Amino acid sequence: MKTRDRILECARLLFNEQGEPNVSTLEIATELGISPGNLYYHFHGKEPLVMALFAHFEEELQPLLDPPAEARLGAEDYWLFLHLIVERLAHYRFLFQDLSNLAGRLPKLARGMRNWLNALKRTLAALLAKLKAEGELISDTASLGQLVEQITLTLLFSLDYQRILGGAGEVRMVVYQVMMLVAPHLRGESRVAAEHLALRYLQA
Repeated sequence: MKTRDRILECARLLFNEQGEPNVSTLEIATELGISPGNLYYHFHGKEPLVMALFAHFEEELQPLLDPPAEARLGAEDYWLFLHLIVERLAHYRFLFQDLSNLAGRLPKLARGMRNWLNALKRTLAALLAKLKAEGELISDTASLGQLVEQITLTLLFSLDYQRILGGAGEVRMVVYQVMMLVAPHLRGESRVAAEHLALRYLQA
């Protein structure tokens, strides 16, 4: 692994474990066993490090936020989609542990995060609209817009909410919570199937 990639991976792990504000570039260099000058050669401070990690985050999420328009999704495909998103959020959880302060300190990150959130919400809205067009979902447009906001908030902050309560921050719990948000908006058989699948997913 190249030194630049090693620095990014080490920074991600330390940021996730301790929180980005609590980790210095000196600590990252020490953890890697390299000189601070070597780290500075690749990244001139923590801001470029954070922005490089955010770029990786966006790159890994892009295929999920831009699925083929003609793709036909089965019921379980929707939940797999959610699972993959939450896995990536957990992988870069430091970005969301203190998002308002991090974005306040780094305007470039704030702009990038707003763009990413808008893309996420567009994708969620498109998936819900597809369910509605297929007759599986019965809510009106205003209710679906609010549902998109609720799903987005759950995706962003449920992992840390679990940790505040003393949990481990489990991906499956986040997916279960989103499934149970969507279930009341589904028609009879689809709702029963979604609730059954959610409970099965939680117990897996």
